[in-house]
Amino acid sequence: MTYLLKSRSEPTQLLPASSEEQQRKINEVRELLGDLPTEMPNFLSDATIRRFLRARNWSTTKATKSLKETTSWRRHYKPEKIRWESIADSENEAKRAYIPDYLDKNGRMVFVTLPAIKGLKQCQLQRYTQTKTSEKDHLKYLVYNLETLLMYSEDAEEECIVWISDFQGWAISSTPFSLTRQSLHIIQQYYPGLIAVAILTNPPIIFESFWKIIKRFLEPRMNEKVKFIYSNNSESQKIMGDMFDLDKLEYIFGGRNTAEFDINMYAERMKRRDRVRGSWTQDNGEASSNNTKPNED
Repeated sequence: MTYLLKSRSEPTQLLPASSEEQQRKINEVRELLGDLPTEMPNFLSDATIRRFLRARNWSTTKATKSLKETTSWRRHYKPEKIRWESIADSENEAKRAYIPDYLDKNGRMVFVTLPAIKGLKQCQLQRYTQTKTSEKDHLKYLVYNLETLLMYSEDAEEECIVWISDFQGWAISSTPFSLTRQSLHIIQQYYPGLIAVAILTNPPIIFESFWKIIKRFLEPRMNEKVKFIYSNNSESQKIMGDMFDLDKLEYIFGGRNTAEFDINMYAERMKRRDRVRGSWTQDNGEASSNNTKPNED
């Protein structure tokens, strides 16, 4: 699978020449949205519209279509109301996906996923991978994490989330195809413009066939953000060292942090973030008129 390490060129992006041109496009999207900005005035902020425009290569037509679909989804799914207490089996969910308390060297938030579901008993693994109820719960937890990441990324000028996944010990049963496809749809359609880079570490040989299928569901810009990293490869080690403080990065990703995951501390941290998010959003899921930066303290 050495071909996975080949260099990739960045896709061409039609960035407007000036902030005035960006604002003109934002205003154009507002007009194309019709009455939606009145229904969700704070969600459809300039920052949100700019993020969708950036993700859609500054095409006002594509950004408007995507925003309409997203507002319809948010109206029915109500992602802003999801809280830690409403996550089914939150302890085991957090073992497979969490937001660590460190940033990368560029100040970007990090989102960790562990598709191999380490630490779960076989019966739990079967429940996660075989039942539709667990698939629904998994997607709910994904959205919960994305909402938290979105809150801290609201004013970012560019993609600002580093998504890192460990695939050591991965098997086909670890990641059901339907769940993977739905997860990618949610990330790309309803939360575009967040992921700056997606790092997949130590995928086994069997992952190659799975990846060839999954690539078909990746948007071109998302595909260009994927990096495959191997712990026994010097080039990979340099990439991780350039991106992260290795004293903080978990050892499974090549870092020196060997601390065990403390679910109690993590649960309290997420509950604090929930309280911040609750004050940052209104009951209808729109951003509060208070535009101050979220603060957990």
